[in-house]
Amino acid sequence: MSLVVLPVMLPLFAAGITMLAMRSLVAQRVVGLTANFAALGTAIALLVAVESDGIQAQTVGAWPAGVGITVVADLASAMFLVVSLVVIVLVQVYAIGQGVDEAQPRIGQPVYLVLTAGVALSFLTGDFFNLFVAFEVMLISSYVLLTMGASGKAIRSSMTYVVINVLASTLLLATVGLIYGATGTTNIGEMVASIGNTAAGDNDAVVLAGIALLIVGLGFKVAAAPFHVWTPDVYQGAPSPVTAFMASAGKAAAFGAVIRVLVSGLPSFRDDWQPIIVVLAVLSLMVGSVLAVVQTNVKRMLAYSSVSHAGFLLVGVEAAAHTAGEAEAGLGIASVQLYLLLYAVLVIGSFGVVTVVAGDDDATLGSFKGLATRKPLLAVAFTIFLLAQAGVPFTSGFVAKFGVIQAAVSEESYALAVIAMVAAVIAAFLYLRIMVSMWLHDGDDDAPAMSVPFSAGVAIGIAAVFTIAVGLYPSPLIDLSEAIQLVR
Repeated sequence: MSLVVLPVMLPLFAAGITMLAMRSLVAQRVVGLTANFAALGTAIALLVAVESDGIQAQTVGAWPAGVGITVVADLASAMFLVVSLVVIVLVQVYAIGQGVDEAQPRIGQPVYLVLTAGVALSFLTGDFFNLFVAFEVMLISSYVLLTMGASGKAIRSSMTYVVINVLASTLLLATVGLIYGATGTTNIGEMVASIGNTAAGDNDAVVLAGIALLIVGLGFKVAAAPFHVWTPDVYQGAPSPVTAFMASAGKAAAFGAVIRVLVSGLPSFRDDWQPIIVVLAVLSLMVGSVLAVVQTNVKRMLAYSSVSHAGFLLVGVEAAAHTAGEAEAGLGIASVQLYLLLYAVLVIGSFGVVTVVAGDDDATLGSFKGLATRKPLLAVAFTIFLLAQAGVPFTSGFVAKFGVIQAAVSEESYALAVIAMVAAVIAAFLYLRIMVSMWLHDGDDDAPAMSVPFSAGVAIGIAAVFTIAVGLYPSPLIDLSEAIQLVR
């Protein structure tokens, strides 16, 4: 079996084993963690293989590439895969510490493993239709995790998530149909060749309609304004580990699709889709930052903050558009991949702290009063995450924000870079509000005792150390991200 298939097949195989071990939650957890660590190991091996031997591809079954299932790994997809699997393992450790799989011990770990397979397939698939299939696998798995042992509020928020994402999936499926009608294939490589061999103007209207539907569908997936309306309610009502997944690995999968389809698959139409990316970036930056400031629930603050972070990522995508289809990739793709990794770790750490402090209750600002007195190490860790999200120097967040702004400036998108910096200043007030509540306000005398589960503490600690380490010594990750090239 080819190495490129293993990150998808290992979690699926382990999901079947965990179903057989449904009588023992401990056995399920051991198998689940082992499988995801193994998938991460194969993803790292795949990244090394692509670096040394070039693109890795495998057609599954006896069907030709334009019809069958093709999995392909270049440096970009392999790096996206490694980043996402690192995040998935951290979220899994964090979720076990919070006992998320105890609500439905027979299906919790199997569903999470299927979710891992869906994420892996979204990065490795070589055709549009199976990209749609990967997103559906993630959608169904996420819905199950959202509703396991959930309250009425969580059920309502999960229905919002499903309805919005079904709409987005419908738009993606319509895009598949339109692009197939215009090119005669859903394979991304063959599609690029078909468009390149087609006379200018032939089928342009069909492809442009597909691009419009694609951007709207992926806009919902990445929670970019104005397609972000589902985010605050879902983040507030969902279990924090599931929210952490949606804000980290889920967002990485969606942006991986944006890069793969727009930058790699449709470079000849970049003059058509690039202006839309600019508009979405500006809206996301300003709407996310401004609305986050006026919230009183910390989960809703982080939800709107994630919209602002989507705007920063779109700044990187806009920079990548300038060199789409060219031999020199520029800084855009590298900045997006680096931002996704660093932001994902921040999200896991932030939601880990929120869960420990507020549990299943509403995570209001009042819940964090006096945290520095009650749990000083937890307050220090959360302060690190908040400073990093604000883009303070010597944290990973500064490295991430500097990267996308540098990419925009390198392509002379000065206005977009200035807007991003203004949005960062506005958002800093939000993080300052939480820190003031933790450090300068006294906690309630009758506040319940707080305990930090071991695995949650491990996840939070790793995230905090990583955030500071990358801020102080970012060169290795920057060099790795700048080595990334797309399939052309």
